[in-house]
Amino acid sequence: MSPVSPAAPALSPRQVALILFALAMGGFAIGTSEFVVMGLISDIARSLGVTEPQVGHVISAYALGVVVGAPTLAILGNRLSRRSLLLCLMGFYALGNLASALAPGYFTLMGARFVAGLPHGAYFGIAALVAARITPPEQRGAAVGRVMLGLAISLLVGNPLATWMGQTFGWRWAFGLVTLLAMATVAMTMRVLPRGMNAPRPDALRELRDFNRKPVWLALGIGAIGFAGMFCVFSYLTPTLVHVTGVRETFVPFGLVAFGIGGILGTLGGGWMFDRFQFRAVPMLLLWSIAVLLVFPLAAKSPWTVLPAVLAVGTMGALATVLQAHLMDVAREAQTLAAASNHSAFNFANALGPWLGGMAITAGYGWTSTGVVGAATAVCGLLIYAWARADLRRTEATALEDAA
Repeated sequence: MSPVSPAAPALSPRQVALILFALAMGGFAIGTSEFVVMGLISDIARSLGVTEPQVGHVISAYALGVVVGAPTLAILGNRLSRRSLLLCLMGFYALGNLASALAPGYFTLMGARFVAGLPHGAYFGIAALVAARITPPEQRGAAVGRVMLGLAISLLVGNPLATWMGQTFGWRWAFGLVTLLAMATVAMTMRVLPRGMNAPRPDALRELRDFNRKPVWLALGIGAIGFAGMFCVFSYLTPTLVHVTGVRETFVPFGLVAFGIGGILGTLGGGWMFDRFQFRAVPMLLLWSIAVLLVFPLAAKSPWTVLPAVLAVGTMGALATVLQAHLMDVAREAQTLAAASNHSAFNFANALGPWLGGMAITAGYGWTSTGVVGAATAVCGLLIYAWARADLRRTEATALEDAA
């Protein structure tokens, strides 16, 4: 992350807190929207007359929108001020979710979810840079964490609330709620975020050149492949709870709360692990992921064991924090593009996981086959890590030889 410019406007602690709250509110809206389909997968399937694995493709459509939109909008928005870009991105997000709420059929819903996903990654990338700019250098990490906390809290509060609302009043109301949250974010950001938040940016060609390097792409590859297992399980959590665990759909919000608690623990734990182990935290988390995912099919058979298992799946989110911190170390002058593309990588995982899980379920391997499929993707993530680690060692050895 780039140092804070000395020309950054002087803000009071209250102004900083309000700005971070507004940015976190946007993260809360995005997190609620991103995961709400997973809690309403059965309701949407019944309403639109499609199968639950087909609704899994709606999740993938949103994720692909993030993959496409994050780097594209980060580059296209380079000429806008960060304040203006944040407002445009969140306004766009409100429109995408309104279109989702009004979608008349399955294919229009898929299109609306793709459009809604486009501003996701760019918003988080720009929000993180703004958070860093308005705080002293020694507090930048905490400021970025407070912005990302909105996403983590959405798993604990927003997603269960939207799922309950969708089950009670109809799934379209859940997207209506997100639309209101996004509009509230626009209004609050306009009010509390002052103009003149533009730190000097690197030349676009320099940023692309620094981004297009093997350490960056391998880090993104670990997230894109190794993280798919969490989404593979979570995407089909509702039907797994109903058909395998044998609980009513009213039990589903408790599963979402357990996943949210795990997500918060993972976010906090991932930061601690990176500070302690740096890039070496990645294989530890991937091995943990493999163990959790292989145990999930057994734990899903009982209401007493499924909630701790879902919480453990949520802790796999620690990988996102570790890889984001690692990208800051290797991205050089491509901080904006790397920050946005990190969300592209994880949403590629969000597309890949449901797709692979849906194929296994459709092939007749059962709802809990998602755990085994997810473990296989974590193994692939380990292989990419080994490649990245070997590349870093070669780079370090070459640097030592050149210095000698």
